[in-house]
Amino acid sequence: MKTTLLAALASLIAFTSTAFAQGTTPEVPKDVAAVPADAKKTESGLASKVLTKGTGTTHPTATSNVTVHYSGWTTDGKMFDSSVKRGKPSSFGLNQVIKGWTEGVQLMVEGEKRRFWIPGELAYGNTPNGGRPYGMLVFDVELIKIN
Repeated sequence: MKTTLLAALASLIAFTSTAFAQGTTPEVPKDVAAVPADAKKTESGLASKVLTKGTGTTHPTATSNVTVHYSGWTTDGKMFDSSVKRGKPSSFGLNQVIKGWTEGVQLMVEGEKRRFWIPGELAYGNTPNGGRPYGMLVFDVELIKIN
């Protein structure tokens, strides 16, 4: 009996660990198709909306290294990348990513979650190019840490 119970418990722990390691698939935002009226726009055309207010007080710079969780969709609702789904945050320099990310993440503070509508000019362009997503892209980004 003890052996069976221990085996069942070990299986449950292994299953739970695997599920958390893989993460979850975020839902497609309802406003993925177009920038909503309540989003704020910058001069460059980047639009954003705070989803969760942050707890930090400082903003990263264009060369800061940050740790984030994110998910990205095309405007037809197809997810093309997600650290959330992988179950592991990503770290990188803001000068190593698309222009929309460099500009947008600088608006954030630690703990904040924000949705961005990034025009093609600030992303990978407006025409197909080697399998990368193109046109306006939508990202949910959580700034976990400014490293």
